Amino acid sequence: MISLLRKEVAAFFSSITGALVVSVFLLTTGLFLWVIPGEMNILFGGYSTLESLFYLAPWVYLFLVPAVTMRLFADEKKAGTLELLLTRPVSEMKIVWAKYLAGLIVVIISLLPTFIYFFSVYYLGNPVGNMDVGGTWGSYLGLFFLAAIYVAIGVFASALSDNQIVAFVIAVVLCFLLYSGMDSIAAMPGLRSLSDTITTIGIDSHYRSISRGVVDSRDIIYFAGVVYFFLFLTKTVLNSRKW
Repeated sequence: MISLLRKEVAAFFSSITGALVVSVFLLTTGLFLWVIPGEMNILFGGYSTLESLFYLAPWVYLFLVPAVTMRLFADEKKAGTLELLLTRPVSEMKIVWAKYLAGLIVVIISLLPTFIYFFSVYYLGNPVGNMDVGGTWGSYLGLFFLAAIYVAIGVFASALSDNQIVAFVIAVVLCFLLYSGMDSIAAMPGLRSLSDTITTIGIDSHYRSISRGVVDSRDIIYFAGVVYFFLFLTKTVLNSRKW
């Protein structure tokens, strides 16, 4: 499993994919937070806060994460190497975990440079450090968990097709549905009585909860459960090739 994980991470950064994902994420967030005038611009907002980053990042990752994960199994299928991979003395679940962790590492690497934003806002505050540090770290934790779910969905979508574009579209649709779509469904007139339950199924309510700086075990269980659910579905898809 470790050797496969190393191979996948090396594949990301030996091609343009890894660098492109990191660059696009930093460029997009950097422009909106520091350059383009508007509500999300920190310098124009008058408050030492990174709320704009944590509002914008889930939407940027909504497209970037599927771009990272779309090749993980789709390439193996298209090249005809998936069967060879499955004959290795490694269980299907370990193969899925190796692919998943490789994608997650790339996403984490894209997130790490944003700590520059944190220290910039921290020292720009008047007085220095005049920001909600606890809430900010909670938001970072929430963003990590959100990205973890996106990667799990992307791995599942990649296992469904040998076409990268199809895998990308499936992943984007599923990520959008789970992040924002549940709130829209809950607001439908005929589902008002189930609105709380439907909202709880979505990522956004848990993301906002943990972003307040209070780590609730229910949120942790939700994120871990959804990740495992999609990885289990991925394993099921791989096993279905034997039927």
